[in-house]
Amino acid sequence: MITISACLIVKNEEALLGRCLECIKDIVDEIVIVDTGSKDRTKEIAAQYTNKIYDFEWVDDFSVARNYAFSKTSMDYIYTADADEIIDEENQKKFFDIKQNMIEDIEIVQMKYTNQLHFGTTYNYDTEYRPKLFKRIRNFTWIDPIHETIQIEPIIYDSEIEIIHMPIESHAERDFYSFHRILRKKSILSGRLHTMYAKELYISGEDKDFLEAYEYFKRSLMDETKTMDELKQAQCVVARCTRLLGDHHEFFKACLKNIANKASSEMSYEIGEYYYQQEDYLEAILWYYNAVHEAESEMNIHYQGDYSLRRLSECYRRIGNIEEADAYEKLAKEWKVS
Repeated sequence: MITISACLIVKNEEALLGRCLECIKDIVDEIVIVDTGSKDRTKEIAAQYTNKIYDFEWVDDFSVARNYAFSKTSMDYIYTADADEIIDEENQKKFFDIKQNMIEDIEIVQMKYTNQLHFGTTYNYDTEYRPKLFKRIRNFTWIDPIHETIQIEPIIYDSEIEIIHMPIESHAERDFYSFHRILRKKSILSGRLHTMYAKELYISGEDKDFLEAYEYFKRSLMDETKTMDELKQAQCVVARCTRLLGDHHEFFKACLKNIANKASSEMSYEIGEYYYQQEDYLEAILWYYNAVHEAESEMNIHYQGDYSLRRLSECYRRIGNIEEADAYEKLAKEWKVS
């Protein structure tokens, strides 16, 4: 049977930490807690479950903190957890079964991350696989009987274990603050973070969050190294910002670039919003319809669904077509993420 270290980075998690650790204390062999500056009872609660508690000066980098936590582990595998997660009794049993029967070659175990949309900030689906359990020491091996090569791709097992995400508040404000701090230190983000920033804006951002992101995404539009997906994300964010600022010239520049290469649902919605504000409801209808039926969402699937359907209902009600308004209102209520 393998041994497992549980690894958490925490700050001011007194309301949640005990709940999380109760779920894993009988599964894992070691619990490592890295505290990044708690002012509450977090460390006191942690001490009820482990003596491996480490203080870590926060440097605006979650990866650095997690790497430090990993460095303090000593078991065969590392389970990475967050304080706002729980594992119910059924899934604790599944986890223990994997612990007892783990095949030696498996290096990463993915688990189903559920309830993602509860205070969600970057995800469109309620359940997705995430890598959660990692082999602490990886041995490289040669493969193939001729023209041999090193096995560099990790061996991954997709388990049926479900981790329930149960936060008590949104992390969006914290995340946007982190993006701002990162961009003050360096002017560019990785492709993955560029996408995550745009998605978080469209999923949980307020107008002020978009406007604070404007200069960064405007620079992205001029960056020849950006992928087409990154450019389309930037076009949508810039369109939202310029619409809010009343800069119609820059607004339509971003819009036209986007729809020249299969429109994003978010962009069609932005154009619909522009005409809705102008009280040109017939033109707005065309673009909200396009968002649902002709375009594809880039960041928030709701723009391809209930958001635009609800706006279609409002537009038809404004022009006195109650039958269509009621039909689209019904579609909006019935729409679900598929």
